[in-house]
Amino acid sequence: MNPASPIPHLPGAAAPLRARRCVRHTEREAVARCSTCGGFYCRECVVDHAGRLVCASCLTKAARAAEPVKSKRSFAGLRRGVTLVAAVLVLWVIFYAVGSLLLSMPPELHEGTVWKRIGMD
Repeated sequence: MNPASPIPHLPGAAAPLRARRCVRHTEREAVARCSTCGGFYCRECVVDHAGRLVCASCLTKAARAAEPVKSKRSFAGLRRGVTLVAAVLVLWVIFYAVGSLLLSMPPELHEGTVWKRIGMD
């Protein structure tokens, strides 16, 4: 058989890639086959993803599957709110204690006359 002569197409056998057309763009020649769904696509329709040629729809499906699913029972927002309220309450108690301590000091200490009373001046 001459290497330049075309390979005869057997009935039931798969057509060579050059005879295939893009699934989305029928006027374009297919250059690759999606490794996930097996469809034939032109250069514009396939993407190299993780060393494999994949079509856009399979890539979208893979991206959706990789997204973390948000749980309805997630209490992260509630936990943050409780932490904030607890922090505000702790700060309020500290400021209240410091204010009570300052109020319990004798007025002479604030005026600077306590030293005269104890005889240090």
